[in-house]
Amino acid sequence: MRGANTALGAAGLAAFLLLAEAVPRLGLVEEDYFPPAGRIADALGTELTDGAFWTALGDTLTGWALGLAIAVGAGIVAGVVLSVVPYLREATASTVEFLRPIPSVALIPLAVLLYGTELESVLLLVVYASFWQVLIQVLYGVQDVDPVAEETARSYGLGTWARVRHVLWPTALPYVMTGVRLAAAVALILAVTAELVVGAPGLGARIAVAQTSQAVPEMYALIVVAGLLGLLINVGARSVERRALAWHQSVRGEVAV
Repeated sequence: MRGANTALGAAGLAAFLLLAEAVPRLGLVEEDYFPPAGRIADALGTELTDGAFWTALGDTLTGWALGLAIAVGAGIVAGVVLSVVPYLREATASTVEFLRPIPSVALIPLAVLLYGTELESVLLLVVYASFWQVLIQVLYGVQDVDPVAEETARSYGLGTWARVRHVLWPTALPYVMTGVRLAAAVALILAVTAELVVGAPGLGARIAVAQTSQAVPEMYALIVVAGLLGLLINVGARSVERRALAWHQSVRGEVAV
């Protein structure tokens, strides 16, 4: 089954590349705005030999990794604290529901005002967007804890943090891993967006330079790199999720299938 899915995915990718090559060649769109896939591939090859490209890629990955790490750590700690401290979740519910829907891009003027085009601007946007993905999943995970297991742990005299470790955490971990996977994708989107709009060093800034200089094939090549980076991050996050949840029924059932 997995081999068949891989073959179908490869066939779909090949068909897409052929379509991307044929559409501009047939004159259905202007090559100045959408060059053939072959020209984009040539531009990508040129980018891969440019040291500045690798520096920009490193800047993007740095902002993504640091922002994601901060968001995941803060989201897990905040979610656990809000869940185990009596009445704290109810007291903060309205604040969470007010802050969570605010689009991260709306904070771009604040980020520029505080940090200019430095890495901190990227981190501010990445952390804010990714934090909510993790926090909400942790809160949902804690809600799913079996009340009987919780009461049993209390009856055996387990303290708060012992209950967190042995009862709450195993139940919440699948939710946490889902939040981390979502946050990883959101963090990349915000990192590239911040670089593109703010001008912080990275792939986004390089895409903006290519666009303003009318280097259209190079611009598409960099967009392809961003897409491939997102694909690799998603595959990596799913791999980590499977390893972390190897004991969980959802993953065991997936492996069995």
